[in-house]
Amino acid sequence: MDAAVATVPQVESLFDPVTCTFTHVVHAGAGSGCAIVDPVLDFDPKSGRTSRVSAQRVVDAVERLSLRVEWILETHAHADHLSAARWLRERLGGRIGIGASIRAVQSVFAQVFNLGPEFATDGSQFDHLFEPGEAFRIGALEAVVMHVPGHTPADCAYRVGDAVFLGDTLFPPDVGTARCDFPGGDAATLYRSIRALLELPAQTRLFMCHDYPPDGRAPCPVTTVAAQRTGNIHVRDGIAASAFVEMRERRDATLAMPVLILPAIQVNIRAGDLPPPEDNGVRYLKLPVDRL
Repeated sequence: MDAAVATVPQVESLFDPVTCTFTHVVHAGAGSGCAIVDPVLDFDPKSGRTSRVSAQRVVDAVERLSLRVEWILETHAHADHLSAARWLRERLGGRIGIGASIRAVQSVFAQVFNLGPEFATDGSQFDHLFEPGEAFRIGALEAVVMHVPGHTPADCAYRVGDAVFLGDTLFPPDVGTARCDFPGGDAATLYRSIRALLELPAQTRLFMCHDYPPDGRAPCPVTTVAAQRTGNIHVRDGIAASAFVEMRERRDATLAMPVLILPAIQVNIRAGDLPPPEDNGVRYLKLPVDRL
């Protein structure tokens, strides 16, 4: 049985320093049902090799607390790391969930990578597609889906009690906000999504998907609505939508593409599955030349 209902969800946060990604395990105490949010599959782009060091740390945390995995939640199709969702589901169970707008992202990248008619763009690679406002349970915990597009069209956040797992919208206050220059991204849309998040109660805990800490600061897995409203360098209270959009578009024009965007997207639109093996038994990731 689940542990007693917890009004304050407990969260284990694991940081991957290579991709600067947090994976979170949210639960109601030892022995309860849990959800894994944004798990990382390690990938070396120089050799094309995958490994499961980061994912095994998640397994270890789940087993240490005797948790039951009910959900493996993706906030969006990440461009900076490959997802370990499929590998974790095989070992721990649970259902892989993502926002229903993933279908739009799949349609775009099916064209970019020329994946052909055999690649479904209906989201069927995932076990569940969440609609905005949809409620669901993680063991004894109640959760609600928030659609927060802008970084991509498919971004969603998961609100679980006083905790929100917000993907690539906000970073810690001294880092700012997510880029908006991927297909379907839009700075004005991101501003509206962020303001909706910042209308939540001031003490709401906001769990980061990423942190890129300046020298001397440890990675920060969680902030609060209050801290973001008073201190976020890009979008604190008093910064108008027009100023944010101008800043975000100017800044995005200077950013290099993420190192892992091409392999990551091909895997993540498949719910963490690698492309099917070819007739020699080897799986291949495509590299579109002069396409992006």
